[in-house]
This record gives sequence, structure tokens and C-alpha cells, in this order.
Amino acid sequence: MDSEKEFLSGYKLSDYERPSVTADVAAFMICTENRESYRKNPENKLRILLIRRGNHPFRDMWALPGGFLQKGETVEECALREFQEETDVRPVSIMPVGVFSEPERDPRGWIISHAYVSIISEESVKQTGMDDAADAQWFSVNFSCGADGACHLILDYENTELHAVLTEEKTSFGRTKYRITERGGLAFDHAAIIAEALSALRSEAKNYDAIFDFLPEKFTLTALQKVQETIMNVSVLPANFRRMVSGYVEETDEFVRGEGHRPARLYKRKQ
Repeated sequence: MDSEKEFLSGYKLSDYERPSVTADVAAFMICTENRESYRKNPENKLRILLIRRGNHPFRDMWALPGGFLQKGETVEECALREFQEETDVRPVSIMPVGVFSEPERDPRGWIISHAYVSIISEESVKQTGMDDAADAQWFSVNFSCGADGACHLILDYENTELHAVLTEEKTSFGRTKYRITERGGLAFDHAAIIAEALSALRSEAKNYDAIFDFLPEKFTLTALQKVQETIMNVSVLPANFRRMVSGYVEETDEFVRGEGHRPARLYKRKQ
């Protein structure tokens, strides 16, 4: 029997067709809108970072930051490198969403994408279109699905609105996938990637794991509640929310003071 060394010496990888590999990152942030009155809590909006493509295919259309895997790097390293090259932002961490491998997903050829989701803190953001991206901007996110499985993904930035239509499809192991009906101005299959990334983020937020990454080390319970409500698109009574998160946070001796409000205690994530 041949040894493994002998087997590998005669093995020709070129005998098999191989796809190109890319990585794409759906990075979300909670953005606090300016308030007009101290009597009103600031409004929080969920946003996603998109780049406007500078090259074909889909030139001038909006897309997720990402690019091709280079020799000698992992797919995760590729995702972090491409994201930083195109946006000048470095995510602290990224979470896998899934592999997108539909044969016709990219008009350039057989290209599969590994998608990731990330959470960016508002304090660390300074985006600018770099590398092969013509522009990079934070779009507000509105995503909802009806009882019939029809879903609408609406992304807004100033005078630009992207409106993709998708169909929700249940698969094995309780996963949900999305089939694109209308791209709505988004390149490739990125509308489906965003939908799945947001679903993954909402699933994590139910367990209070992901929401802490939107916040500084010390935060008020009101800020924590606003983050979860914004991600989940729900409203929770403050008393109920305090009870639900009591096992995840611990008090500090510090308070934050704001005009017109009594001091609010700061909390931190329980280790």
C-alpha cells in the first residue's frame, strides 16, 4: 500500500474544479439620535454599514464590506482584513452567519461567500470608503416579515432608500433562510445575507449575549433596554426588563448625571 507521502506526491488538485472564496461582514450599530428635549429619551436606531461598489459587477450599488480570500489566511482573517480595508473600521469580534453558495450568486463565476455578523460600538466609528469601495455609510435598518412569509428589508441613508423583498423559508434544525424576490438596490445576494445576519443577531439578543457589545463597559439599564428593544423591534416594561436582566448585570458605585434627570446608576456585565 502506498504511503501518504507517495499518495500526495501524485495528487493533482488541479484535476478538480475549485470555487473562489470570499467573506462578507454585516456590521450593525445602535446609533443614538439627537434629542430635542431633555424630557424625552434619545431615540435609538439600528444601523448597518454598507459600501458603494466602485467596480463591476454591480458598480455603484450598495453592498456589504468583504472580498476574496488570500493565500495563507483564514476566512475569518479575510473578513476582518477586507472590512478594515474598505471601511477603516476594525471589528472587535465577528460571529459566523453561514455559507452562501448558490451557483448563480455572483456573475463573475463560481464564488462562495462566508458571511459574518459583527457589532460596532458607536464610539469607535469613523467610516470612509477605501480600497475598491467608492463610499461607506451607515444605513438605518427596518426588517419585518408577514404571516405569509413575505419579508421587507428597508435600508435608509439620507435620500437613499434600498427596499429588498424576500421570502422566508424554514429549513432543517430550525434555521430560517431567505430567498430574494427583489434586490432593491443591493448587490449580489447581500439582501439575504443581511436578513440572516439580523435573524442571528436577534436570536443572540434573546439571551442577552450580544447586546452588551453595543455598549461601553459601564452603562445604565435604560441604555441596555433600548439596545435590546431596537434589535428585537419590541417594547418591554422597565420593571420586567430589570427582572429579566438581573442575572446578567451587576451594580457599580458610579452614576451618570444628565440635565433634567436624577442621577442614574451605572452597571456592568456580570463576569
